[in-house]
Amino acid sequence: MNKARALLTIFGLIATTAVMPVTSSALAADTKENVRIAVIETLSSPSAVIGKWWANHVQYAVDQVNAKGGILGGRKIEIVYFDSKGSPQEGLIAFKAVTDQDLRFVFGTTGSHIALALTDAILKHNMRNPDKSVLFLNYGGQTPELTNEKCHFWHFRFDVHGDQKVDALVRQVAAQKSVSKVYLVNQDYAYGQAVRKLSRELLTQRRPDIQIVGDDLIQLQKTKDFAPYIAKIRASGADTVVTSSWGPDLVLMMRASHDSGLTTRFYTLNSHFTGTPTAIAEAGVGKLINVSSWHPNIADGKLEQYYLGYKKQYKEEWNMLPHKNAVEMWAKAVDTAQSLDPNAVARALENMRYDAGTGPMWMRAEDHQLMHALYAFMFTKVGQPGVKHDVENLGFGWRTEGRIEAEDIIPPNVCKMERPQ
Repeated sequence: MNKARALLTIFGLIATTAVMPVTSSALAADTKENVRIAVIETLSSPSAVIGKWWANHVQYAVDQVNAKGGILGGRKIEIVYFDSKGSPQEGLIAFKAVTDQDLRFVFGTTGSHIALALTDAILKHNMRNPDKSVLFLNYGGQTPELTNEKCHFWHFRFDVHGDQKVDALVRQVAAQKSVSKVYLVNQDYAYGQAVRKLSRELLTQRRPDIQIVGDDLIQLQKTKDFAPYIAKIRASGADTVVTSSWGPDLVLMMRASHDSGLTTRFYTLNSHFTGTPTAIAEAGVGKLINVSSWHPNIADGKLEQYYLGYKKQYKEEWNMLPHKNAVEMWAKAVDTAQSLDPNAVARALENMRYDAGTGPMWMRAEDHQLMHALYAFMFTKVGQPGVKHDVENLGFGWRTEGRIEAEDIIPPNVCKMERPQ
């Protein structure tokens, strides 16, 4: 893929995967014994490049469970896909179709805005229809309120939430003794503003000797020339940039940094998203560090074959561990409960301990928030020590810079959950 096409991918103007089928085509024609689950994802609209990528992650996880015998003594799992079109309103229309088909397990979804709409709708539905309850298995919505003030019994999150990721990012920055001056760059909307605020607070707490020498909010996906921002970073003397920016804003900022010869390191949260490494390419080598749940060059290699199998099948990167967590932990809960009743499955999920390939993780019963470790990893050339696998066939890959343990980023519980009888 050339750079122009890569950048278009980031802008969401082209899709990298085929349109998803209505149901999984890999299953037998007779589905009477299949266990049907719903996946509500962004399968059209400019955000579809991520939604389809994530849907592939769920499909692959389901295929692996089915290949090992399925659930409940041999029943296969079948996915029924619903398109949120990147919109909360369309997500609610999709949920109505889910309930019309009497599907009891909803997996999703790209975007906290859609997850928030779905979690409210599911709670209301279950209150009105206690005999037809639905369980929400959230692998994508990261806003903390989903397991804080908006928590409820019928929602589980299979990724650490946004504040935990910022906590991990700041811990990694603070651990670098060479860091003395930090510049903050975030997008000017709710997520970027929240990351900016928490980053400042945690940096001050953990490393009061670090100077915050700049703090910019940029218009979301509207800045075309980042040279002025790079000039400000250079003038500030910053050795480190902390940013939650994603998509074209991150790509263009990294390219402008590279073009100017700036050697400052950039610590990010979203540079592993599909298409982003290709669009950044050599501009990120040696100075782009990401924090997330997994990357393909983790030393123990426990998920190497899983990763290679996915990459061979879909011709794209696998690196979103929460989707695997959600499918496998749900399947374990079903088998533990020996039931497809959402209430029984939810109770089996509470306090569950599991290892999806990166060490122990557990589902906190008080708020249904999963706790797991995160990794910090740098973008560099394949062939360097610790860099066996490249990403997106670039000749560049990720190298582990640090691991942040689950115990270090446990958030306080503020959820006041009411459980059904």
